[in-house]
Amino acid sequence: MPNFVDIMVFSVLALWLLVPVSLLVMAGVSARASTPASLQRAWKISRWLTASAFVASLAVGGLLVLDALGVPTGLPEAAQPLGLYPDGLAVWMALLISLLGTVLLRFAEGYLKGDRGERRFLPWCLVVLASVMLLIFTHHLVVMLIAWVGVSVALHHLLTLYPERFEAQRAAWQKFVVSRLGDIALIVAVMLLYARFGTFELSELFAAAATTSGGWQVEAASVALAIAALCKCAQVPLHGWLIKVMEAPTPVSALLHAGVINLGGFVWLRLFPVFDGLTLGHYLLIIVGGLTALVAVMTMLTQTSVKHALAWSTCAQMGFMLFEIGVGAYTLALAHLLAHSLYKAHSFLASGRTVQASRCERLPLAPLRQRLSLALPATALAAVALVIWPALVSYNLLLGALLSLAIGSTLLGLPVGIAKFKRLGAFCRGVGSGAAVCVAA
Repeated sequence: MPNFVDIMVFSVLALWLLVPVSLLVMAGVSARASTPASLQRAWKISRWLTASAFVASLAVGGLLVLDALGVPTGLPEAAQPLGLYPDGLAVWMALLISLLGTVLLRFAEGYLKGDRGERRFLPWCLVVLASVMLLIFTHHLVVMLIAWVGVSVALHHLLTLYPERFEAQRAAWQKFVVSRLGDIALIVAVMLLYARFGTFELSELFAAAATTSGGWQVEAASVALAIAALCKCAQVPLHGWLIKVMEAPTPVSALLHAGVINLGGFVWLRLFPVFDGLTLGHYLLIIVGGLTALVAVMTMLTQTSVKHALAWSTCAQMGFMLFEIGVGAYTLALAHLLAHSLYKAHSFLASGRTVQASRCERLPLAPLRQRLSLALPATALAAVALVIWPALVSYNLLLGALLSLAIGSTLLGLPVGIAKFKRLGAFCRGVGSGAAVCVAA
């Protein structure tokens, strides 16, 4: 007879799974809403559902903490028959998506009120959110693949919200073609992994990968998975559509840049235990991701449109995130993914205030000699610390060099007029933040 703990754990997981299913049902209901009052109720219920997903994710996270502390909860056993894979990655991503979904729906309800695209926006937005949640929750590669395609197809309907906008239609179809290339690459990766390990379930896949040496199928799967991630994350030379879809409404841009475009990175973070060490796929991510980050960040500085600058910023950040995955800094890549999603959602939803803020006078930089007197010692101190304790960056020299340079470049942006004790504080904060990132990585 099941005890109270088993019933509680099963109830939490059932709620976790019920939310994306309910969002899909609500998408159908909102599409058939015939009056403004019924449509308004659909908006309200949808926000309650995404808020419920946030609460359920917190509860699952609490159960994971109890498991880590040695308190048996039976979470993995209860999740298996429900088709769920509750781990730290799934919980962090679920918290992110449910929070963004709640805020986005609240913003979009007012933004699109009375607009001719309001009735089409809500159903397809709910399909996107539900598909992303299923992609995050599932323990089965085939379900993950179906959800991946579902996200892309539903997003296409949002990007073509206004059929009369020719440029938006053309950009959306360009994105559609690139997405299908990514879909094919992910299908190939899943089939190769199945051919090597004989299972689609994540727990069995990871167990088999830990005891079985990788073959050519795993190496080829890493390349296919890298291509899928490069397509989804709009990396050079497949980035053109991301810059051209700016005619979509602001809520659609926020959903794309904060919750959808980073799914290529999530799939890599989900499947990285399958790949032992650096594979050809890792090298592909390093080369293309690093090149994209350099090109996009320099192009971003030349943009006069806020939305275009944000689009190039997304392209650069996704390149850097994939570069981090390529060098094996998976924890750092997850932190980057979460931080970028929150930052970019705020940037798009507050783009009007961004224009106003950009008109403010910028603080002039401190004299070069003063900035170098802080940046050079901080960089040297970070480099020495990483040479003494290379385990802080998992013995990854390239990542250590990048973190040391990041600390120095941060201090090179010191504004003029800061007193000596404040400069010392900035120095300590720069070194401290670098140490914190090293520990996290």
